[in-house]
Amino acid sequence: MKTITAAGLLLRARLALGRINPMLALAVVLVLAGIGAQLALLPAREQLDRDYEQARRLARLPVPVAPPAVAPPPSSDQNLQHFYATLGDRRGVERQLKDVFALAAKHGLSLSQGEYRSAQDRNAKLTTYQVNLPVKGSYGAILGFALDVLRAMPHASLDDVAFRRDAIGDTGVEARLRLTFYLSAATTGAPR
Repeated sequence: MKTITAAGLLLRARLALGRINPMLALAVVLVLAGIGAQLALLPAREQLDRDYEQARRLARLPVPVAPPAVAPPPSSDQNLQHFYATLGDRRGVERQLKDVFALAAKHGLSLSQGEYRSAQDRNAKLTTYQVNLPVKGSYGAILGFALDVLRAMPHASLDDVAFRRDAIGDTGVEARLRLTFYLSAATTGAPR
């Protein structure tokens, strides 16, 4: 039996290398280095594939819609200023009553003499002017009249409506409307 020593192995490797074409040896070394690099980069490639798949899944999801910007609610001072700005003019109440009568005429209603009452609320710094109007006409005309008054005068409220018809066959009805006009008490220093 022959024993091989390390020196003998080294000599055999040198002789084998001497017989190999240097270009072929370089090609083999490069191929082995490429295989080693591919094996070393395999975990990184798998991670990259997972990242791409997650990005594709996220891209298929709908884009979240941002909630619209909501204006902050008005402060109590702003609400109070808006309230006083909405009040009618106390000095122009006669003109407002003429407008009410003109709207009644527009709807073909006949207005009888009304009852008028004024009151002042010192705490609220406003004046109320209550008007009780007896009217005669059709239901539709009375409804249209009431709505037109409220549209024309945002400082008015319709507090009460009472209908009366003498006979079932009558097309006209008698109604009593109670309106309240909220007016600024400008002479008492109400904020405007």
